[in-house]
Amino acid sequence: MFDIRWIRENPEAFDRGMARRGIESPRESLLALDDRRREHVRELQEAQERRNAASKEIGKAKASGDEGTAQRLIDEIAELKAFVQTGEERERELQAALETELAQIPNVPLDEVPDGPDESANVEVRRHLEPRSLGFEARQHFDLGEALGLMDFETAAKLSGARFVVLRQSLARLERALGNFMLDLHTGEHGYTEINPPLLVRDEVMFGTAQLPKFVDDQFRTTDGRWLIPTAEVALTNLVREEILEEAELPIRVTAWTPCFRAEAGAAGRDTRGMIRQHQFAKVELVSITTERQSLEEHERMTACAEEVLKRLDLPFRTITLCTGDMGFSSRKTYDIEVWLPGQNAYREISSCSVCGDFQARRMQARYRPAGEKGVRYAHTLNGSGVAVGRALVAVMENYQQPDGSVAVPDALRPYMGGLERIEMAS
Repeated sequence: MFDIRWIRENPEAFDRGMARRGIESPRESLLALDDRRREHVRELQEAQERRNAASKEIGKAKASGDEGTAQRLIDEIAELKAFVQTGEERERELQAALETELAQIPNVPLDEVPDGPDESANVEVRRHLEPRSLGFEARQHFDLGEALGLMDFETAAKLSGARFVVLRQSLARLERALGNFMLDLHTGEHGYTEINPPLLVRDEVMFGTAQLPKFVDDQFRTTDGRWLIPTAEVALTNLVREEILEEAELPIRVTAWTPCFRAEAGAAGRDTRGMIRQHQFAKVELVSITTERQSLEEHERMTACAEEVLKRLDLPFRTITLCTGDMGFSSRKTYDIEVWLPGQNAYREISSCSVCGDFQARRMQARYRPAGEKGVRYAHTLNGSGVAVGRALVAVMENYQQPDGSVAVPDALRPYMGGLERIEMAS
């Protein structure tokens, strides 16, 4: 979320950022709204100053026996008091209107982010391994899972409708193994602190990470007004909301393995089969809270932590920088990690790692006190998938599939599978 003062003081930078996002700059309408608010605040201040002055004048008028003037001043003060009372409500309304408009504006991309209208302009940064030849026609994960009797979309549809799945036996254990493996790696080697956060959150928490109000149609809301988290980023980032941290505490690095819930309102007709795009899915999330100075270096570090998951699983992947037309609302720069899926003969996203600057921190009022300074600054926030557990399951199934339809278990996961080396037909 932007500071209106920054927009006023940096008009060219703001307009350029909006143009790179492919939207018309709302600067003029924002400043006009802010001008009305500022003018109203000025009128309120003048009324309060006049009320204070008139109060002193009453005493002088009475002391000199000028009851007429005293009564006129009393009447004036009553009018000023009424104006101030209604004016304070109007000030709140104007401030709320300004904040509502500011909340709809996406973050400004960093200079190094490539310009472009959509994913066609994304730029590959690096890749790990080349897709391996399986020596036979690759099958997609849902064909493999259904043939093994371990992946059941039909029963899930009876329970919950489309875009859900029931996993059974060794395939259910494989998903659990992936989540545990990722958590152990990130906490044991990458320095993240494990968190088990609530799955239901309040409006202001969703607003803090910018799921609201822009993306309300993508969320699930409960009957008591709370929201199912679309990603653990929401709860993890808001751990520092309304806090003033000491610089020495930063960076803060936290991780969580949670279910995630998304309405997928904009995904009609996309990935209708399988586990790629579901209403409920599991993900290991990484979140960092940093100073401004630390944030870009932390972005590279976080992306490397997510990449390491796929390296340990010996999965081919590529890392790309998203262009301005494909990056998320809160992001200043995003790396997507795309894993190779031989069944689809394509790379598919398995992690998104974004640096948001102080965009979310302003919405959450999350600040820190720099060492040796009296004032405070807004923190910088970062988030990334470390990685999506369901999509990792898909990638393992498709890359480790065998000619007989079974799935070999990657070496890194065998300790979590009780030594099991192969996933075979349900017993």
